[in-house]
Amino acid sequence: MTPEANPRIVAAPAVAAGWPAPVLPVLHDLPLHGGAASRALERLAAGGLPAHTLMQRAGAGLARLALAIAPHGRRVWVAAGPGNNGGDGLEAAAVLATAGRRVLVSLHGDPQRLPADAAESLRKAVAAGVDIVRAGQAPPPDEADLAIDALLGLGGRRPDGLIALGVAALRRLHRAGTTVLAVDLPTGLHADTGRRLGDEVVVADHTLSLLSLKPGLFTGAGRDHAGRVWLDRLQVDPALVPCDAWLAGRTRLQRLDGRRHEQHKGSFGDLQVIGGAAGMEGAAALAATAGLSAGAGRVHLVTLGDGTPPALRPELMRRTAAQALGPPLLAATTVVCGCGGGADVGALLPAVLADAARLVLDADALNAIAASPTLRGALAARRRPTVLTPHPLEAARLLGVTPFEVQADRLAAARRLAHETGAVVVLKGSGTVIDAPEAVPLINPTGGPRLAAPGTGDVLAGWLGGLWSAHGGDTVPQALALAAAAVQWHGLAAEDGGPAARLPLRAADLVEAMRGLGETGLGPAAPGRPGAG
Repeated sequence: MTPEANPRIVAAPAVAAGWPAPVLPVLHDLPLHGGAASRALERLAAGGLPAHTLMQRAGAGLARLALAIAPHGRRVWVAAGPGNNGGDGLEAAAVLATAGRRVLVSLHGDPQRLPADAAESLRKAVAAGVDIVRAGQAPPPDEADLAIDALLGLGGRRPDGLIALGVAALRRLHRAGTTVLAVDLPTGLHADTGRRLGDEVVVADHTLSLLSLKPGLFTGAGRDHAGRVWLDRLQVDPALVPCDAWLAGRTRLQRLDGRRHEQHKGSFGDLQVIGGAAGMEGAAALAATAGLSAGAGRVHLVTLGDGTPPALRPELMRRTAAQALGPPLLAATTVVCGCGGGADVGALLPAVLADAARLVLDADALNAIAASPTLRGALAARRRPTVLTPHPLEAARLLGVTPFEVQADRLAAARRLAHETGAVVVLKGSGTVIDAPEAVPLINPTGGPRLAAPGTGDVLAGWLGGLWSAHGGDTVPQALALAAAAVQWHGLAAEDGGPAARLPLRAADLVEAMRGLGETGLGPAAPGRPGAG
């Protein structure tokens, strides 16, 4: 195959220029390819190009990024592995040496056994005057201005032997303040899952993902190890191979409709928030306040305890559980159920599962379903749209596994849960995964550790309920789209905290921050449902 035979191997002009681009923030959805899909893309692209072309492009892009992030750095250390990831590092080393940088490469493998492309890049590096040493024969220079991790990339195995030696050196340099740039993936990070493959994983300040973006860079431990992620597609169209997931873009928020002059509160639906057992009334109050702020027309708070919910918004209305569970009322409302519900919520779930028009299940509702085969059957039998919003422990209970197993492959856990329940699943955590039966999963790129605080999950559930009430939507794709928008909005509100950004974001403040995004235009205006009466 020649490039002329498949023109998609050369991408759009902006990509073809070969300049790496930062990935975050994401405007449009971006495809994510796991290890197998990335290798298939590489094979297909290489088959339509002259030998060594992809590695030349990779090395050139890597060198450009190295010069951009360390423009005044004179000394570069490259930890090169025994495969093509090491070849990319060697190719970049040759370019950097030609640009006047002093480059030392530690080769963590047998130079006589390198793949053909990597062997050619080694020859070019030697010809360019790069110092090449075998790993273990000389320590990396403590005075390096930039260190490049070109050890494994998509290797997908636990670092050991000489590779582990290189990882340890890179971590030591990172702690000492040297900028670390990873090629494709930080060594020791799984491309598909973001799982750490051992105790020692490279911590990078920057990662240049080559040819395709990998899911593991954006979920699990990926964000903690990859630093700022950049992309160089090497002039190849990623659509040549179907993707494994999508990185959700901000245009999802822009698709939410604004309000029209002729609409009124009845145009935006009714929301019921059911939860708040004794001592946990605040969880339900947070969810209800979030639903009101997200645009629901009328919000009814149904608490299961005897106490008065704290800090009620005066706009919220109260209902008893008996009032809330009437089949005609449930069939006409969006319901958020479970926030702070305790053990009491289980008794209400049969009616809610049977009759709620649109249903968000969170927290103790999920725990009750996990513990009851009858409730699990009722959930699976629902023929109306449902969204589950578990954190990893709640997902583990639903799946009958450990939280470690959920976190080891978050995409697979969300996929399995969606197929077993028939629901849209929002698996919360770093790189929240949003999935549904017959869908390609989404990974949310917004948010961060400020959301690791009590009540922020209740806010997300309530906000989603408010969006859903305001927009309507009785299909799974509509529920999936609104869930993705809610998750993204939730994360965006936690990203700009100024000097207080090192502290957790209090849940009540999160509601106001999310509302502020809508009012200032950083997110959409309060949503409306076109054509609603």
